[in-house]
Amino acid sequence: MSTTPRLRADALRLVAVTDSLSGGIDGLARRAAAAVEGGATMLTLRLPEESARTLTEVARALRKAAPGVPLLVSDRVDVALAVNADGVHVGGSDLPAAVVRRFAPSSMVIGASVGAADEVSRSDGADFVAIGPVFAASGSAGAGTTMGVARFSELARLCGVPAIAVGGVAPENVGDLMAAGAVGVAVISALFGADDPTRAARALRAAVDANGR
Repeated sequence: MSTTPRLRADALRLVAVTDSLSGGIDGLARRAAAAVEGGATMLTLRLPEESARTLTEVARALRKAAPGVPLLVSDRVDVALAVNADGVHVGGSDLPAAVVRRFAPSSMVIGASVGAADEVSRSDGADFVAIGPVFAASGSAGAGTTMGVARFSELARLCGVPAIAVGGVAPENVGDLMAAGAVGVAVISALFGADDPTRAARALRAAVDANGR
């Protein structure tokens, strides 16, 4: 599977997905910068309980804190467009990727969440998919029963675009995920909940790179 001109080949190796504003905007920005320092290759702003105004402020803070990596906004196409984010990530309750593609700038990266075979159509128009939750973990993106590695592999093949694994990702299971067809992984609590996000990111990135294709 190859990436599109909108998406760097290595951008999906380690996607850091925000968790909460418990430490304030500045605290979240610092944790994001620390994760990038450790090797995160993309940031996804996912704070579903926050207003568009707050999300805009957070997006700008993340861009300033980590200017060297792509920034995607989860769920909110309007916010992504308002802050000129690199892309948007859509879920089951959002506009389908194919619809977003009709009006989004040609340079905008679009990711889509997939958790079952009847959701594979979400990959239409998307540059990549996040499939999961593969393993159980608090804070994993998207709700649903865990699917395991074999099911992840099946869905990745069906989608036909680059796939990243989400849900319970840890350095110990990255090898299995990459062997199953993942081009990278997405993590929330494993980075933003870590005492040392830089160290945590470094361990995850080393596992991805050691097993990458």
